[in-house]
Amino acid sequence: MKSQVLVLVLIGAIFCIEAETIREDKHALLQFVSNISHSHSLNWSPTLPICTKWTGVTCDSNHSSVIALHLAATGLHGHLQLKDIARLTNLQFLILSSNNISGPFPPSFQALKNLTELRLDFNEFSGPLPDEFSSWERLRVLDLSNNRFNGSIPSSIEKLAQLHSLNLAYNKFSGEIPNLHVPGLKLLDLAHNNLTGTIPESLQRFPLSAFVGNSVSSSKLAPVRKHHHHNHAVLVIALSACFATLALLAILLVIIHNREEQRRTAKEKPSKRRNDSDPNLGEGGNKIVFFEGKNLVFDLEDLLRASAEVLGKGPFGTTYKVDVEDSATIVVKRIKEVCVPQREFEQQIEHLGSIKHENVATLRGYFYSKEEKLVVYDYYEHGSLSTLLHGQRCLKNRKPLDWETRLNMVYGAARGVAHIHSQSGGNKLVVHGNIKSSNVFLNGKGYGCVSGAGMAALMHSLPRHASGYRAPEIADTRKGTQPSDVYSFGVLIFEVLTGKAEVGNLVRWVNSVVREEWTGEVFDEELMRCTQVEEEMVEMLQVGMVCTGRLAEKRPKMSEVVRMVEEIRPEKLASGYRSEVSTGSTPIGSISGSPYIL
Repeated sequence: MKSQVLVLVLIGAIFCIEAETIREDKHALLQFVSNISHSHSLNWSPTLPICTKWTGVTCDSNHSSVIALHLAATGLHGHLQLKDIARLTNLQFLILSSNNISGPFPPSFQALKNLTELRLDFNEFSGPLPDEFSSWERLRVLDLSNNRFNGSIPSSIEKLAQLHSLNLAYNKFSGEIPNLHVPGLKLLDLAHNNLTGTIPESLQRFPLSAFVGNSVSSSKLAPVRKHHHHNHAVLVIALSACFATLALLAILLVIIHNREEQRRTAKEKPSKRRNDSDPNLGEGGNKIVFFEGKNLVFDLEDLLRASAEVLGKGPFGTTYKVDVEDSATIVVKRIKEVCVPQREFEQQIEHLGSIKHENVATLRGYFYSKEEKLVVYDYYEHGSLSTLLHGQRCLKNRKPLDWETRLNMVYGAARGVAHIHSQSGGNKLVVHGNIKSSNVFLNGKGYGCVSGAGMAALMHSLPRHASGYRAPEIADTRKGTQPSDVYSFGVLIFEVLTGKAEVGNLVRWVNSVVREEWTGEVFDEELMRCTQVEEEMVEMLQVGMVCTGRLAEKRPKMSEVVRMVEEIRPEKLASGYRSEVSTGSTPIGSISGSPYIL
């Protein structure tokens, strides 16, 4: 009997301690918010239960203490009294990203012994970091990027034995990079600082993108200077690419010469012009040229007999779904207003046809005549991002596009555009030129796949249509660049996050809401039903804001965008999707009404 009483007393004491802890945490946060005159986005009220009703607050399973504080993009600004947050003794996750908080690194945060993730990125913090970091024995993620921190990078960071991700990019750190022996470190970003000297051997396992924007070098690498990515490894690759391009060009010249000879001797049938609204695609005696890797044999006569459906019309022409008898379902794009001569057209198309990647829609073939210019792609049965995102929203039984699919489509599309950009050779840069949701499709693996790459290069200038995706500089140059592709991709990210089909003023609207209001108002209502992914959505929002920077030279490379998206969910994206480049055909089927708009 006495033992039972003792157990009850102990249990009661534990409950009292737990209750006291949550009361102290609540008092600390109320003290913190009382010193903020602009906390309009926080509903922290003494009358509401802290663990279930307070915005951005997460408690443990027993509701005995606060373990996470997610205050990203909540309109916090100025020099805040962050020492009150340091009183949350059991805090594990502290997210203050995308605010406008100023002042030095909060020394009081060293008291947070249980911290596993600290994100202060996209603020106005300044000054040096503390010399000692040994108190955070459990810290796995430290993101201080996009602030104004200066001074040297403390060597004591290597005492963070559990550190998995370290991001100090876009600050003003100077001096040499310390030799950080952190075996578990998987993600590192020190880009765009004022670092000098040699990259330590312990960090040379990380890619060049982790050090760009600095004047650092190693025994293996030439200096990685600001805005310059030329190094010995890149030079070797470029020279190899040049030789390969010259060999390919020689082969193409022979093929083109032979084809010209055949055309001069062949008897051509008269061509009959048809209206763009007619699904039939014109007439001609020449066969469509198919690239290696697709067993398709038909010509325009076969297309005339096939059933065709108009899928969409865009500034570059009309797109059709064609069911060819005894063959396959394909997509045929009829290009208008081509400005380049035939030989340049064929060279450009054949170069695009050589791009093989699982996140790039494979160009299967083409046809060129005076009257008709056609390109042939696979047909994606799962539809475009535009259809999945905006289609049939008015229906009550519509199945919303979940965050998992949106994240996968953005990640796949980023990989595709990065691969397209990597196909540049010499002084000729490969540009997509028309990135938008109707040109991104869901492939057989459930990831995004970009279509229509390089078609803009065949036109006199980019059309004014779809201006919402266009970078500011396009209004003057009317020519696409790789930085303008990055801007368009940023708009695409905003479209995915907001669910808005009209992208005309989307960049301006998103920036105004993030600057003045609670970020939750940015996100699509269909996404807000799942609160567990709010942090990932905020991180994706940050990627979109970096991509849509007004100055082209400040935007990241697409390879860096891929890395930033990977970091949103590194366990799955960064390590779980390392497939080889696909050279085979993508599964094709049939679905009615998926817009392929070139």
